[in-house]
Amino acid sequence: MNLQSAINKELFIPRDERMLVAVEVRRRKRKRMSFMPTGAKGDYTTFICVSVTNARPHQLHITKVKQFCGSPSFTRRSQWTVEQLRQVNGINPNKDSPEFDLVFDNAGDQWVAISSAEKCIFVQILYHACQTYWNGKAGSLGKAGKLGKVSSQRRASQSAQHEVKAGSSGSPPASTSKSLQARRKSYVPPRQTEFINCQSKLTGDACTMNLVIYRCKAFLNRMKNMMVANQRRSPGQPGGSTMGNVVQRMNVALGERGNRLSRAEDKTVELMQKTQQLADTAHKAVHLPQPPSSPAPLPTHLALKRSK
Repeated sequence: MNLQSAINKELFIPRDERMLVAVEVRRRKRKRMSFMPTGAKGDYTTFICVSVTNARPHQLHITKVKQFCGSPSFTRRSQWTVEQLRQVNGINPNKDSPEFDLVFDNAGDQWVAISSAEKCIFVQILYHACQTYWNGKAGSLGKAGKLGKVSSQRRASQSAQHEVKAGSSGSPPASTSKSLQARRKSYVPPRQTEFINCQSKLTGDACTMNLVIYRCKAFLNRMKNMMVANQRRSPGQPGGSTMGNVVQRMNVALGERGNRLSRAEDKTVELMQKTQQLADTAHKAVHLPQPPSSPAPLPTHLALKRSK
């Protein structure tokens, strides 16, 4: 089970939520700080997770999760709704970079992901989750507005009927319509999350292939980090060179396979050359000039007659 599955199973599934993506991060103190894995006593690893509730209406959450060194469990630290997420800053719109910022109503954090591919996956999934959420929100508000309009029309017709029945000559009651107008004027649509300095391929519609590519890059980067960590271990520790041995065996097997293929190719070329030589020899033999044929010997009785 990978880290994302473990976080989802431990923290989000019991709360009837579904995690969409998680990225391992550390705080950015200065620009272009290289990511250093934590390993000392008392250190922890931080994850930023995006989750959605299973119950309707769906709610989109951004959660900060920590895993302390030596502990297999995860701890939920802070959680915000998508309405509190004001801005996502991709820092550099021209190239893949691991830095990004998240700005909330009451907080703002500057982060560095473990790789640019991990950050791109996070931003891409978060963007489309926000778009889906806000579109659904706008649709529900539109339905509510239509229902409110219909109910106001019904109330207006009922008040008109009451006025006709009462036969009063005074001004019609306008308290209901005035309150509705005041509500409409005071209503402010929710402010959507702003994505700035993000690459267009992360916020575009046709980005399925980009997501697959970034997932492959993230996987290769994790494998590379694992190999480097295993190489740094001392030879006496168990499992210190397991990954190195696997890679070495794979390289040897690939080398042997390449050598066999090279030898087979050389033999094929040699056979082709011999076949061509045989074909040329056969062609020359067919077209050689034939020697003149000698006259057939005469029968014995004819030869005796000629001799007499």
